[in-house]
Amino acid sequence: MIAVTGANGLLGSRLVQKFASESIPFFGIKRLQSNTDLVGTLQMEWRDANLLDVISLQQALQGATVVVHTAALVSFKSKDAEELYKVNVEGTRNVVNTCLELGIPRIIHISSVAALGRQKGASEINEDHKWVDSKLNSEYAESKYLAELEVFRGQEEGLAIDIINPSVILSQANWDRSSAQLFKYVWKNKPFYTEGSINYVDVRDVVDMILLVLKNNPSGERCIANADSMPLKELLTIIAARLGKKAPWIRVPGQLLSVAAHIESLRAWITGSEPLVTPQSARSANEKFYYNNQKAIQSLGMQFRSLEDTLEWCCKYYLEKGTINNRN
Repeated sequence: MIAVTGANGLLGSRLVQKFASESIPFFGIKRLQSNTDLVGTLQMEWRDANLLDVISLQQALQGATVVVHTAALVSFKSKDAEELYKVNVEGTRNVVNTCLELGIPRIIHISSVAALGRQKGASEINEDHKWVDSKLNSEYAESKYLAELEVFRGQEEGLAIDIINPSVILSQANWDRSSAQLFKYVWKNKPFYTEGSINYVDVRDVVDMILLVLKNNPSGERCIANADSMPLKELLTIIAARLGKKAPWIRVPGQLLSVAAHIESLRAWITGSEPLVTPQSARSANEKFYYNNQKAIQSLGMQFRSLEDTLEWCCKYYLEKGTINNRN
């Protein structure tokens, strides 16, 4: 029986739908009263638990033989640093400890390429990349790295583990959250772009990769889930063409972006709204990194979808979504 934490999230919701379609026994873990819209009409077993509440976790994970840990907080705002540590690090620690205490033998931890770390001069990164403290690493990245250390610690204590490191996940989702905001940015005809690159992967490919990992013996290692990388402006231009919008046309130099990020943070603090760019995201906005996907291709037999396939699927959803078409 597979337990999926964060089963109502961008990735978790797709994963449980796949499990259901293939008659794989599972149940989902979510916080009490969490929104489950992404799961749609799927009838499934839900168990309520908070990652920071060990007792609720112990109750929710009863009967599981594998835990797929997708639950996490994604944020690049400095004010969320404490919450990032609590959810991503302490929460993962609690999941690992609960697995050990209940005798659950295996965990598949969904991490992020951010956990591999970034540093100047390293343009290509693979699973063996060593974490080095750098201004290019956000607090989110550090929280995911520390979460991985909790998983590796669990391995030392007898837990069978696999770690999957997705890049930016492209999906049909709520475009006010996570990577789906890329589509909202284009839809609203935002004019600005940076010179940086973006690594991306289709959410359906991450789901397929999890199933492949499940069918194999635990590796005890990381594996990057990344289809490819390309200049951010090129990706935004392709999305704009599919949505019938004007592509961003004003390049923002790195120094100016840093200034804009601080101004935007002040505006967001005054108005109580979300900042469009933060000092953390600005620091790496003009960097170009590629996350090597050869391990997934060679060891798991992964075949990543083309960008054309992914964007056709995503953009069709955003075009057809009535609430989106009617928004300013």
